[in-house]
Amino acid sequence: MVEILGIGPPPTAGLVGKHKKTQPSILMRQFHVAVAAEAFAAGLFAQAGCDVSVQYGANQPEYDLIASRDDRFLKISVKGSQDGGWGLIQSHKKQGVSYAEAAAGWATAQSQKVIYCLVQFQGKPIGSCPDVFLASVEEIATQLKSSRNGHGNTILYVDYTYKKGIASGSRDLLPQYWKFSTERLRQLFAEYG
Repeated sequence: MVEILGIGPPPTAGLVGKHKKTQPSILMRQFHVAVAAEAFAAGLFAQAGCDVSVQYGANQPEYDLIASRDDRFLKISVKGSQDGGWGLIQSHKKQGVSYAEAAAGWATAQSQKVIYCLVQFQGKPIGSCPDVFLASVEEIATQLKSSRNGHGNTILYVDYTYKKGIASGSRDLLPQYWKFSTERLRQLFAEYG
């Protein structure tokens, strides 16, 4: 089997019959998701006419890259996912802390000038572009507080319908205006740059 772009054969290659194990269709490990997300984000900002500076080294605090245009700068924190959502505030959801309080605590701990670039690979074959969204800390906190039919959640979903529990039948959906676009970027530069 040929290895392309560093992706080797699936874990079940070479196994036949009853010994073949079912493997999830997810190809990337979390490290790969993070690297791919940052690369796609940098490429999109550059394609949108921004100068892009990437911090050196993994897991830098506060932001991953800086996008600049017309002497305005945005600090960008890139979060990648391949499962339809981003778990952003789990560390703030503790015993006795409501989802709304956890979202507020997370927002307080963030720089209000940082913009989140949310990159989603779910359902995207190799070689196609992921879905990319841009949101402020305040917008994310508000979305998390209102999710699960107003009960709040620690996971920010692109599009998720709850099948059971207190939110049964309700749907979490990211606002369309969060989609990466020149208009969205212009708005964020005007407000946060």
